[in-house]
Amino acid sequence: MGRFFFFTFFSLVSLLVIFPTVIPQSKPVMAQPLYTNSRWIVDEGGQRVKLACVNWVSHLEAMVTEGLSKQPVDAISKKIASMGFNCVRLTWPLFLVTNDSLASVTVRQSFQSLGLSDTISGIQANNPSIIDLPLIKAFQAVVSSLGANNVMVILDNHISKPGWCCSNSDGNGFFGDKYFNPDLWIKGLTQMATLFNGVSNVVGMSLRNELRGPRQNVSDWYRYMQKGAEAVHSANSDVLVILSGLSYDKDLSFLRNQQVNLTFTGKLVFEMHWYGFSDGQAWLSGNPNQVCGRVVDNMMRLSGFLLDQGWPLLVSEFGMDLRGTNVNDNRYINCFLATVAELDLDWALWTLVGSYYLREGVIGLNEVYGVLDWSWCENRNSSFLERISAVQSPFRGPGLSETKLHKVIFHPLTGLCVLRKSLFEPLRLGPCTNSEGWSYSAQKTLTLKGTYFCLQANELENPAQLGIICTDSTAKWETISDSKMHLSTKVNNGSTACLDVDSENTIVVSTCKCLGRDNMCDPGSQWFKLVDSTRSSISTKSFLQMDSILALPGKDFVWKLLRSVLE
Repeated sequence: MGRFFFFTFFSLVSLLVIFPTVIPQSKPVMAQPLYTNSRWIVDEGGQRVKLACVNWVSHLEAMVTEGLSKQPVDAISKKIASMGFNCVRLTWPLFLVTNDSLASVTVRQSFQSLGLSDTISGIQANNPSIIDLPLIKAFQAVVSSLGANNVMVILDNHISKPGWCCSNSDGNGFFGDKYFNPDLWIKGLTQMATLFNGVSNVVGMSLRNELRGPRQNVSDWYRYMQKGAEAVHSANSDVLVILSGLSYDKDLSFLRNQQVNLTFTGKLVFEMHWYGFSDGQAWLSGNPNQVCGRVVDNMMRLSGFLLDQGWPLLVSEFGMDLRGTNVNDNRYINCFLATVAELDLDWALWTLVGSYYLREGVIGLNEVYGVLDWSWCENRNSSFLERISAVQSPFRGPGLSETKLHKVIFHPLTGLCVLRKSLFEPLRLGPCTNSEGWSYSAQKTLTLKGTYFCLQANELENPAQLGIICTDSTAKWETISDSKMHLSTKVNNGSTACLDVDSENTIVVSTCKCLGRDNMCDPGSQWFKLVDSTRSSISTKSFLQMDSILALPGKDFVWKLLRSVLE
């Protein structure tokens, strides 16, 4: 009898269906110049613009943007856009604009001085129009190519003396170091800001990369960073002014009680860096749950608090060994992506570069953190690009109110979200753009927005289910572990279990793992992050979406009938 009522009910539901509609995903806003609105970066109309950038290196000895001997600059710019990045953090050395002896040096001459004849041949073949341009003109040509391909640019003063960065003793670390004269630095910032005034795709200037070394102190930070910010804004009031912190751009904690004092508003952004190696080998030697909880808490203490104070925070460098063999990096990136999704941060990946002309004395050095391969032709790790695609678009922010606030269930190991196709098929992972909204109640239930269906567990090693008996312990989901990413519940026999993913990306319920101190255990498959979103799904609304049915007369009776049958 119960089965008769169950299928009679769903037959009724199917008859009530309105033809499905597809809700298109809004495209990224690319209007310039950019401004700030509390913790968000916005366009002139007040719509959020999420910076999803990649770092492109131009600060090494040659002072020529990397890769131009391997591919035409326009092909690289198009590749950047095709990978989903809307922005490039383009590095430059201070001496490029402040050293008079470099003013007339051409691209050819720069490589000749380094003995890189093969590189000259490569640039002659792939980018003949820049080979005899002065270095700064070649840099401008790269910016222009990016603009032609609708890619925004942040100009990052990475270092003073051209070369690889960074160390505590390289003379480039802090104001007053051998190669870091504060007056010359302000002069260079002013020149660069002036040079790109009116170039519409240059949307920001990062004043200095990774302040560091024995000279660093808070007093000089305020003194010179405020001067640099005023100089940039005076020369080019369109660009965002981006300030880095101390200790390799990990520490902005001094701003908690004393903010900068500037004459302008609506343009200030802060930046920080976060790598796996920022915490040594902690991810390898420690339990990932405990390390993630500790590292995230520390990040929030040192820089993340700025979001709560109403300031934009750009993670201007993060990255990993894309060969996939570095356990420390592999564990770190799961925690990082979960945090970026939860906070909906702006970011810049290190790096685009597949190989360098010359780095630390090595010609053609392969960059294992680079999204492009050594030849600059192919993606080094396509699955990684798929993984970060979910955080290339904003989940929320000004102007992004396509739907009411809801949760998406994000799985950082894959970069996918929990999706459902129907009541009769298991929940699976899929693109977050297709994810419908969930609500997470004070009673710890996860319910599909607009429906009576909640997430339920049944038995261990079986798929999680959608059901309507949402008061049972099998429908209560607690966030446990130091990482706060295990979703734990009780199964029918009363034992504790966690949400998990099997080899086919089906959402299952398994024994919770890695809750102790074991450093050999990897909890990645069981890490889920509940992310706030006001972004609508592009998926077709199926018959289980009850929005249209809820307005129909008699619907309460039908639900009560179904509940009585199932109970």
